[in-house]
Amino acid sequence: MLTPLKPERASSLGLALVVSSSTPLLLLNEQLIVMAASGSFCSAFSLDPDTVVGTELFALGDGEWNIPQLRVLLRATASGLAAIDTYEMDLARAGGSPRRLVLNAHVLDHPTEEAMRLVLSVIDVTKDRQDERDKDDLARSNTLLLQELHHRVANSLQIISSVLMQRVRGAQSEETRGHLRDAHHRVMSIATLQRQLAATASDEVRLGPYLTELCASIGASMIADPDLVALRVTADDTATGADQSVSLGLIVTELVINALKHAFPALDSTGAIAVEFHTVAHGWTLSVSDNGIGMHGNHESAKPGLGTGIVKALAGQLEANVVVSELHPGTLVTVTHRAAQ
Repeated sequence: MLTPLKPERASSLGLALVVSSSTPLLLLNEQLIVMAASGSFCSAFSLDPDTVVGTELFALGDGEWNIPQLRVLLRATASGLAAIDTYEMDLARAGGSPRRLVLNAHVLDHPTEEAMRLVLSVIDVTKDRQDERDKDDLARSNTLLLQELHHRVANSLQIISSVLMQRVRGAQSEETRGHLRDAHHRVMSIATLQRQLAATASDEVRLGPYLTELCASIGASMIADPDLVALRVTADDTATGADQSVSLGLIVTELVINALKHAFPALDSTGAIAVEFHTVAHGWTLSVSDNGIGMHGNHESAKPGLGTGIVKALAGQLEANVVVSELHPGTLVTVTHRAAQ
């Protein structure tokens, strides 16, 4: 059976623990006068140990501890009405920078006939808070630099796109003009993505706005009469990284261009093209469909064009499968990704 320490022995031991603590500690009485101070406290705040004991806390140093809110909190703690748990404050020192401190205070258990003693611990977190601010500043700076990079890339792509369109007007061959227009749309796909990235503070792109803007750009340059051919985009709130967004945008570009070229060959053809993207269980599905004239002959054995090759290559990068189906009327191309279980 353990024998309890005598009060005078317990008091001496408590004083010794406070004085020798590596954490800055003060032992205060009910009047908040220092009964004992750790060497670490005196060293941390450049105080003479001989002058600390017997001095009211708020009179220490040059009076920098005389903070009204701290006085209220400590008096409430001493009376048992409150407790200080990780209270954070600034300690302003004459001729020095403010120090950010975290304070904890509680009353020691004691018999009712003994005097109350309050332990106050002080942790200097100035450097930690400065490191956090520096980290936040660096993150904001990097975000601004990334956004500026996206702006510059988008502007460069716009210039390239304009040059391609100038070449279209100067080309003698219709086939050459067609290839240049396709190249223009591919560049615009990436330029649209860059604008989306520049408008956000992250490296993620919301596919709904991105694909909508992309298809609007394609439709504006390829659909002569919007009343005859409609181009609609339906997408959920999925956001993806820049790399995946580039691939998805280029796939949509190729499939929409292909539908506009081949689904409605007559000048007065009417119809609609639908682009849809949805995240499903364990993956996602992208589809481009039209209600045009559909496929002729065996499309599986037909010689693939450049656009088809681009779609298959990009789908391969995304670990997705491409399926082409007849709709009667029209054509449906589905790109499906299934995550590994």
